[in-house]
Amino acid sequence: MGYKEEKKQQHSAPLDFSSSAFQWDGGLYEADTVAGLKRDIIRHIVSSLGNDYARRSEYNYYHGLALAVRDRLIDQWIKTQRSYYEDESKRVYYLSMEYLPGKSLLNNLHCLGIHDVAQQALGEFDLRLEDVAEVEWDAGLGNGGLGRLASCYLDSMATLGVSGYGYGIRYDYGMFHQVIENGAQVEQPDNWTKRGTPWEFDRTRFLDEIKFYGRVHSWVDNMGCLRHDWADTEKILAMACDFLVPGFQNGEAINMRLWAARSDMEFNLEYFNSGDYMGAVEAKIRDEVISKVLYPSDEEMAGKELRLCQQYFFVAASLKDILRRYKKQFDTFDDLPEMVVIQLNDTHPAIAIPELMRILVDEELLGWETAWDLTTRVFAYTNHTVLPEALESWPCFLIERVLPRHMQIIKEINRRFLIWLDREGPDHPDPGRRKEQLSIIAEHPEKAVRMANLAIVGSFSVNGVAAMHSDIIKKYVFPEFYAVFPERFKNVTNGITPRRWLNQCNQELAGLISERLSDGWIYHLERLRELIPHAEDPAFRARWLAVKRANKKRLTDYVRRKTGIECNTDAMFDVHVKRIHEYKRQLLNVLHVITLYNRIKSDPHGEITPRVVFFGGKAAPGYVMAKLVIRLIHGVADVVNNDPDTRDLLQVVFLPNYCVSQAERIIPATELSQQISTAGYEASGTGNMKFALNGALTIGTLDGANVEMAEEVGKENMFIFGHTAEELTTLRRNGYNPWDFCENDGDLKQVLHMISQDAFSPSAPGLFGPIMDDLLDRGDTFFVLADYRAYVDAQEQASWLYRDPKEWTRRSILNTACMGRFSSDRSVSDYAREIWGVSTL
Repeated sequence: MGYKEEKKQQHSAPLDFSSSAFQWDGGLYEADTVAGLKRDIIRHIVSSLGNDYARRSEYNYYHGLALAVRDRLIDQWIKTQRSYYEDESKRVYYLSMEYLPGKSLLNNLHCLGIHDVAQQALGEFDLRLEDVAEVEWDAGLGNGGLGRLASCYLDSMATLGVSGYGYGIRYDYGMFHQVIENGAQVEQPDNWTKRGTPWEFDRTRFLDEIKFYGRVHSWVDNMGCLRHDWADTEKILAMACDFLVPGFQNGEAINMRLWAARSDMEFNLEYFNSGDYMGAVEAKIRDEVISKVLYPSDEEMAGKELRLCQQYFFVAASLKDILRRYKKQFDTFDDLPEMVVIQLNDTHPAIAIPELMRILVDEELLGWETAWDLTTRVFAYTNHTVLPEALESWPCFLIERVLPRHMQIIKEINRRFLIWLDREGPDHPDPGRRKEQLSIIAEHPEKAVRMANLAIVGSFSVNGVAAMHSDIIKKYVFPEFYAVFPERFKNVTNGITPRRWLNQCNQELAGLISERLSDGWIYHLERLRELIPHAEDPAFRARWLAVKRANKKRLTDYVRRKTGIECNTDAMFDVHVKRIHEYKRQLLNVLHVITLYNRIKSDPHGEITPRVVFFGGKAAPGYVMAKLVIRLIHGVADVVNNDPDTRDLLQVVFLPNYCVSQAERIIPATELSQQISTAGYEASGTGNMKFALNGALTIGTLDGANVEMAEEVGKENMFIFGHTAEELTTLRRNGYNPWDFCENDGDLKQVLHMISQDAFSPSAPGLFGPIMDDLLDRGDTFFVLADYRAYVDAQEQASWLYRDPKEWTRRSILNTACMGRFSSDRSVSDYAREIWGVSTL
């Protein structure tokens, strides 16, 4: 049938203008049938893209399908927004410096319930949905677990009917695109929108002015009140860019509103006419750099200043938007805490606290006490780290220059807090020391604003993200604050969305589960426990194992395409993919790989469990040691993969540019999941949950959410090893000497000798000297050598178990069955009930 004939058969509902107010009945797209979706795709290829639908390119049909899906999403979003106003719903605003949504097409198709329809529709165009979906790039809006968690939570808010919004920055280039050259990480711009993105709504009509720099003008008004005006400022415009987030087959959609920087001086014609062509656009380039890159390097002061500007830019724009929406329904601020809650995702958005105070006091003319009461009943703070360097602080002189009024407000908040502490705080044997620890402003080594302290003082709730992490922040990170505000501290263990991390990325396994449980488990992940009896069923185990093998085959095809390496699909797939950081201990994994290599070399015909060890992850551009670990991984891979003695017994694969879409390929194929961070350092982790949900067995320390996973799954179904956080504290206190562990372990001594003697860097002698110095002469901060032997022994246990596929598969099923507690639906429900004060579906 031709295009004209198809158009004649369209049955779109006509637009109704019969009433005085325009009535829209949603008739902007066809029915959710194969024929209807095909007509929508063709319509968009022709009218939206201006292309010939007869040219069957994946690019055209990706965009045609995406726009057809977007039509359905905007319909749901408008209806959802209307319901919020009609119901006078309390709004939840999630402020996060990053999001990591991955690709949107397949997720949106599943959430709309038209995945199979789309697959069939494209099939009738002689195209495959998998090939069309490959056109899309991962959205470059985040980096790691913090951003992915935020995206999981938006998914759950939409699915649970929470009146939620996500706010952040619309980055042009994300963090960076990782390539590997001669074994080294090279950062390139992540130009994820070079071909445009069909998922974005740019709200160009509304541009908010965001101020920077300038000075504070103070005066006394005719009522005798001291007033402040932020004057002589520089201004940058914030443009809202909306990305819609659908609930799972519930007719709801919320939005992620990201802010893009736009200059209020697009083009200087006078400069241009005088021949200064660069000067003509200089202001535009300078202003719009704010939303170019996620986490610019802060090694130089210019980088620190840019980061501070980014944080203020997005929270200032977000608060304008939040209060604009509130004022549509309310004339005073009396109801603000009952109608608005703002969740700070780590310390990055903490500058929102003095910004709200500035608005309420300087612009809305509320008294300080009233404004502070409202502010501290609106904000809630989630802490995500125990690393001191990650608890942000900004030099006072920098804030005074960039945000002069905010520095005044922070000082006043701090002054009043310390006075309150003296008058009404609990007794303390050393009040002076307590004030020094709790002060928002640190005096040494330089005067600086501690953003975590600001977030705690200015919020009604402070939560950790795993039971162990929450205990650590109460006992060791913020003990003095916990003594003063015990009622504020809570725990909400992180979770992951089962829609993307099982139903979408592992469709065969999801289908097998649905055969036994029906589809309701996607909403109620705790129902996975009903799989436990099936772990004893040989037929079910065989089908489970067949799914895993099919996933391994798909990953092997991907690896061959990306790296040229042919993986042994009969080997154990041992996977360590996450941000490269010393505390995550990719180095410990490398030491074990070298140990395995040495064992094979010493006895090539010995009993060895074949394995492919996968690595993936990015190192921060300025993180020298992490980038050196990447070099070591590649050095070891070069030796291992080119040695005929190890063929089909041991392979090492580093997958460049680890991202969400790559994780969706890796996780379903994984059999052993590496979660080996130094105990006490990982706040929670969510990769551990994704792997276990897909049937991987975990080798890990008692750190972060591993502790709670062990409670649910059972330690007997994991490979737990290493010192506990308490044992490491004792070891450190007693004078930890890494040389003791090296000298008393022959395997370890051999491994370190090989690294130091350039076995893995023959063309660059001494390349890995800093790693050796860090391990042996600088104290081995993350206890790699202390945990080496226990780790090798745990790996040996995994090797022996893998030789019994029936038992391995039984434990794989049990891991999946016991992961219901780690759904982001449970996490968001906990937030809603215990912190936000809103209901869920």
